[in-house]
Amino acid sequence: QVQLVESGGGLVQAGGSLRLSCAASGRFFSIDTMGWYRQAPGKQRELVAHITPGGTTTYADSVKGRFTISRDNTKNTVYLQMNSLKPEDTAVYYCKTWIPNSWGQGTQVIVST
Repeated sequence: QVQLVESGGGLVQAGGSLRLSCAASGRFFSIDTMGWYRQAPGKQRELVAHITPGGTTTYADSVKGRFTISRDNTKNTVYLQMNSLKPEDTAVYYCKTWIPNSWGQGTQVIVST
């Protein structure tokens, strides 16, 4: 099993930046793809970005050019650098691993105008 612990959320003004971190712990041999989803109030959870162990990345169109996902395989940690934040980025951000399958508890990001 994998436990995921996110950190780095908070309140920021539009145009600002935040960096989310997600550390994996538990009993596993290795972690495959890691990524981030988000869920805004009244909306479905959506994929933000994911990254393979080799560093191949995928982004939602809405965050391309503003967000950067990265990972440190030695620390089993994935990061999400969020720049040029917009009010529509306000959501709870969830870390996810695919193999083993696991979700984090979520971290709130609020972008004010």
